[in-house]
Amino acid sequence: MSSNILEIKNLHKRFGAVEVLKGVDFAMQQGDVVCIIGSSGSGKTTLLRCINMLEDFNEGEVWIDGQGIGYETRNGARRRKSEKEIARQRALTGMAFQQFNLFPHMTATENVMLGLVKVKNMNKDEAHAIAKKWLDRVGLLERSDHYPGQLSGGQQQRVAIARAIAMSPKLMLFDEVTSALDPELVNEVLLVIKDLAREGMTMLLVTHEMRFAFEVANRVIFMNEGRIGEAGDPKEMFIHSKTERLAEFLKNSTFN
Repeated sequence: MSSNILEIKNLHKRFGAVEVLKGVDFAMQQGDVVCIIGSSGSGKTTLLRCINMLEDFNEGEVWIDGQGIGYETRNGARRRKSEKEIARQRALTGMAFQQFNLFPHMTATENVMLGLVKVKNMNKDEAHAIAKKWLDRVGLLERSDHYPGQLSGGQQQRVAIARAIAMSPKLMLFDEVTSALDPELVNEVLLVIKDLAREGMTMLLVTHEMRFAFEVANRVIFMNEGRIGEAGDPKEMFIHSKTERLAEFLKNSTFN
């Protein structure tokens, strides 16, 4: 049995006639921090959304913690699993998005509690304690009773991260979590993610923050036109790019 937390094999995704993912293969082990970089339209976000079945994929396999995600083969035919089973499997991952997706009529604590109560059937006292713990962990305990409209963008994103992590996922997915933030708020979110990386959380991040990827990731995947153009240690890749396309991308990015 594989020791990988995440395994992706020959993943293809099409939107109509347009093939967005053209055979992606990679794996992650417990504690890995992998950053996915690449130009807009290279397939980065689509890849993340296929991992937790927010998008169906057309071919290939996704395995999380030994479970085949989304599809099974019966009598030689590929079939989509039931919505109930997909919902259960989706809980193996936590996801933080570009937009914070918080409920405006709920406090920070209530937003974090919601999944614990509704999905994990936890009693409210236990869920409340876990919510407070994670809000403290992301530096927002003193604002835990505030509503999203009373919080800055960076604070809202930290609540969203706390909400995802409180569910105890096997793998955390981050999709450009700083792209909707004002520049001065970016660092407070990246510091939270850096702390989580130091604590050994397994994370897959789509990011345009090249300096962050260079400093925090133990592996970087460069997506190019739906394929993995290059992958490896960020120190090696960023300084000694093996492909002209990656060198060009880095030259035009904010990494310096």
